[in-house]
Amino acid sequence: MGRPCSSSRFVSSSLNLRRFALAALVWWCVLAASLQAATAQRNAPPGQVKVRVGVILNLTSSIGQRRKVGIEMAVEDYYAAHPGSRTRVALRFRDSGGQVVGAASAAVDLIKNEQVQAIIGPATSAEAGFVAYLANSTHVPVLSSSATSPELSSAQTLFFVRTAANDSFQVAPVAAVLATFRWHAAVIVYEDSPYGSGILPALADALQGVGARIMERTAVPADADDDRIDAVLNRFMAMPTRVFIVHMNRFVAPRFFRRARNAGMMSEDYAWIVTDGVGSVVDALSPDEINAMEGVISLRPYVQMTDEVRNFSARFRARLRRVSPSADVYAHDSTVLMLWSYDTAWAIATAAEAADVSSPAFQTPQQSSALTDLGRLGVSATGAALLKAVHETTFHGLAGNFTLVDGQLQPPAYEVVNIIGKGARQVGFWTPEAGISQALDANAAKGLKPSIIWPGDVTSPPKGWVVSANGQKLRVAVPVKGGFKQFVNVAKDATTGVHNITGYCIEVFDAVMRKMPYPVSYEYVPIPNSSVSYDKFVSLLPEQKADIIVGDVTITASRMANVDFSMPFTDSGWSMVVAVRTETSTSMWIFLQPLTTSLWLASLAFFCFTGFVVWAIEHRINPEFRGTPWQQFGLIFYFAFSTLVFSHKEKLESNLSRFVVIIWVFVVLILTSSYTASLTSMLTVQKLQPTVTDVRELQRSGAYIGYQDGSFIKDSLRKIGFDEARMKNFSTAEGYAEALSKGPANGGVAAVFDEIPYLKLFLSQYCDGYAMVGPVYKTDGFGFVFPLGSPLTPDVSRAVLTLAEGEEMAQIEKKWFGEPGACPSQGGSAAVGSSNLSFRSFGGLFLITGVVSGLMLLIYLATFVYRERGEVRTVEEGGSGSSSVRRLRAWLRHFDQKDLKCPTFKTWNEESVREGSQTRRWVDDTVRNGRGGANSAVPATSDEEAIGMSPFSISAGSEMINAGSSPASEIGTSFEQRMQDAPHSAEMTLSGDA
Repeated sequence: MGRPCSSSRFVSSSLNLRRFALAALVWWCVLAASLQAATAQRNAPPGQVKVRVGVILNLTSSIGQRRKVGIEMAVEDYYAAHPGSRTRVALRFRDSGGQVVGAASAAVDLIKNEQVQAIIGPATSAEAGFVAYLANSTHVPVLSSSATSPELSSAQTLFFVRTAANDSFQVAPVAAVLATFRWHAAVIVYEDSPYGSGILPALADALQGVGARIMERTAVPADADDDRIDAVLNRFMAMPTRVFIVHMNRFVAPRFFRRARNAGMMSEDYAWIVTDGVGSVVDALSPDEINAMEGVISLRPYVQMTDEVRNFSARFRARLRRVSPSADVYAHDSTVLMLWSYDTAWAIATAAEAADVSSPAFQTPQQSSALTDLGRLGVSATGAALLKAVHETTFHGLAGNFTLVDGQLQPPAYEVVNIIGKGARQVGFWTPEAGISQALDANAAKGLKPSIIWPGDVTSPPKGWVVSANGQKLRVAVPVKGGFKQFVNVAKDATTGVHNITGYCIEVFDAVMRKMPYPVSYEYVPIPNSSVSYDKFVSLLPEQKADIIVGDVTITASRMANVDFSMPFTDSGWSMVVAVRTETSTSMWIFLQPLTTSLWLASLAFFCFTGFVVWAIEHRINPEFRGTPWQQFGLIFYFAFSTLVFSHKEKLESNLSRFVVIIWVFVVLILTSSYTASLTSMLTVQKLQPTVTDVRELQRSGAYIGYQDGSFIKDSLRKIGFDEARMKNFSTAEGYAEALSKGPANGGVAAVFDEIPYLKLFLSQYCDGYAMVGPVYKTDGFGFVFPLGSPLTPDVSRAVLTLAEGEEMAQIEKKWFGEPGACPSQGGSAAVGSSNLSFRSFGGLFLITGVVSGLMLLIYLATFVYRERGEVRTVEEGGSGSSSVRRLRAWLRHFDQKDLKCPTFKTWNEESVREGSQTRRWVDDTVRNGRGGANSAVPATSDEEAIGMSPFSISAGSEMINAGSSPASEIGTSFEQRMQDAPHSAEMTLSGDA
């Protein structure tokens, strides 16, 4: 029995010994720090200037006591590190009691009685607001490390400095968290105080930037009882949204989450995001408070846990035990707020040294008539210099780099934590450069870590909303229509009284719901008389009389102000349908209509060009292309146009001209065939001409027009200038047909305006006698209607696009509207359009023939110049004009002569010789020698000039072969006549010689 007792005593003694050693170590650290501070104070220069700094804290709270200790340690540590400082900060503490009036009273006391040169605090934004304006009038800088409301800014209060992160900085990471999980709607719950409401404008802008909608904003008073909080939570439970953003301080938030846990809202499907008002002090929360917030995502400014921070934390806990033995000491007591308070005191000491401020001095107003102490406080003489030094102060503090921009601290990053277990677990970071990432590394994975534990102890992220908050089926309202029941048809069974709801819109919605990534339970609810006004029908959603509207509801801007629409599932736009009349053309000039003017002119030009090319190639070698100038001009046109009916009889001698004609005949074949087909169509096919083609024509004539009952078309027609008194409403396709067939003269209408889907359905039923004409006015088509901010909207829109990309949508349209293009009258625009053939249709053919003809002509001219270059003799003497002109005339005269070396003319000459024609030999000799004998009585005009004058012949006497040219009357003599007269002329010449 003795051994166990002795063993027990031994264990107890060991534990006591360890505790004693640990306590001794802590007391030694505290004693060393105190001795170091005392030594620094003893070694201080004798002429050191005291800088009085007031500190306003809520000393009745544990946080206020901790901040007091941290500020004192910061001043002691600064002068221990800078023993030779010329100035020394003397702290003056005042208790605000956590009240605005208390903070204001403390500030007045510090400025009036203590004549402080700077103030640290107060703790809350409400307290700091009044003190900041007071400092603005007294020029006493106020540095607060906990007043984070964006409503306080240095732009309005120049002497207010925020040595903490502005709350508006954290709205970007909050929005980034929502974007990470694709949450498109959220409810904001905030504390009803300047701290809570100050973040709302920036938060709204940030959420809008990521496509998230704020469904509701609810303020919770700081002193709200449980019943008030329960009422707020019950209203949230009735909403489909399950994402909540909470912005409260550490005193209000735990009570709110306790009530949320009791209401069952800390369970599956719920997502809670809390700002740094909780995340920055989560290590100081009690286990019960942490348990109430289990699964919450929170933010806090990131602070790197360096050796300096760990050393400060250990010294802080030791000193707190010594100063306040009853205070709670936490394992991680160096929260970011505590570190900011420490850096604030350090910054004041640094700025006071840099500014080299003098002793306190206030310029008290003389003979002031102020009734209170506020008007007699005066103005600090050192405030401006000290404020400037604070703004320029930079150092590496415990919380990171201390740098002020626009009078406030800039945090480098935010840490995303998951409140779970006994505290907070890091799940990611946010930086302005990289956004949300799993680590502070350039190569870190995007998004948050997958190890997040959500409310209800689930690991999969909530989708952020529920289909039905109360678990009931969604009420899908459908219109009861009198016409166009192919879209929505509500038929009631007379026996059972059950509604049978069918139609194109219904079938599309059912198909979309089958493609949703989660099941959606719904039931159709017919709405009588809904087709009278679709605007009133859509208002059922804002009035919460329905959850969804399905039907032929058009997406318009006015309706989108109150509801949300899915992506359209039909064609967009609206136009008009009119009656058509059968018409055949009887114009005497109808033969000109098959070709456009441009094609007629192009054809004429190419006819002339082709004839000229063939003449130029055949002129020197083919007798059929020679003759008088008028004969040759006529031949050019005659030959080209005779190819139009393939009646040309001229024999071609050159392969170049034959190739040109081959290509040209091919072009003519296609051109004539097309012309014949088009003219035949115009003469035999009846055309359907619309009775009205222009909207402005309807407005000028004042004819009656129609529209569908209950549609937005009526307002649109009135906006574009139609008189409402000239409008008639219809509800069925039969009514459209009857009114259009009667016409405005017989009590009908000239046109019916409606949306494209209705007009297509009408024309599919009434194939003959009607056509859709005129401009198409743009709308967004039919869409499914949801309440504003409904989380169903984006998922339904994606399902609509998925359905439209497949074959199922086409099958549904075919089922309800028939085969596309089945109506003969809708076969195309040829029934009412022009059938003229344009130049563009034959541009390729004309290009081919033009290139071929031009190329053959160039080849011939190049060959002619090369072969005949030695035969041309330029006549210089006796001529007029320049040498270039004379040379050109010589080439033209040579081109106009027959090419006697060609096979055609050689064969003809040989036949003449065999017949014994002495006269022909004489003519050939004359042509070959170019002139007659010296004593010849026969005119020396060449036979070529007399026989084959071309358009290029020169009639001037100086340019003839000799001075004795033939008379002008002889120029027009044909080749046959010259040959008949040749023997007679020869005989006369011989007899004369004899």
